[in-house]
Amino acid sequence: MREQIIKKIEENKIIAIIRGLDTDAAVKTAKALAAGGITLIEVTFDQKHPDKFNMTAESIKSIKAALPEVSAGAGTVLTAEQADIAAAAGAEFIISPDADEAVIRHTVEIGLVSIPGAYTATEIKKAHTAGADFVKVFPCLAGAAEYIKAIKAPLSHIKLLAVGGVNAENCAGFLKAGAAGVGVGGSLIKRDLIENGEFDKITALAKIFVKNLKAQG
Repeated sequence: MREQIIKKIEENKIIAIIRGLDTDAAVKTAKALAAGGITLIEVTFDQKHPDKFNMTAESIKSIKAALPEVSAGAGTVLTAEQADIAAAAGAEFIISPDADEAVIRHTVEIGLVSIPGAYTATEIKKAHTAGADFVKVFPCLAGAAEYIKAIKAPLSHIKLLAVGGVNAENCAGFLKAGAAGVGVGGSLIKRDLIENGEFDKITALAKIFVKNLKAQG
């Protein structure tokens, strides 16, 4: 399964990030994203509210049940225990904002794809050495595409995903700079559209991201 998910990320080049939604809204959003061509979806843990960890797990489980074509994973994973919760729900990849080597190693040991977050060359190399399949360059703020291009020069063997600050206009630029793909949250999954039930507009946004990434990729 790991190799299949790695290949899917490399081919599709975009992971949508669902954050702070209940299970019903998460499933509806996932359906809208899939209709727009995005079939890699991250559901994040809310670290302020451990009592909601089970809701994240339930969302992952429900998305996979409703959408067999979607590969779902967990985000904001800070511990091996959280990785286990996600794995039990059917998660196929684990994404973190940091590069905790114990979490990376555990993720690989349980057969999931590891995508830790890092920024400096030292952090990125350490994450890769620990077993990360991709390294999430986070946050991608102003000038991040140029930064990724510079990082890829000496670390061309490491697969990078650009996350944080990615939108429909700049997403292709990260691929041009050498990133293997992008992770997208608020610029795609807009809370006001979800609250208004305008899931067709999320589908339309997803199509724009997919089109722009395919044009570059």
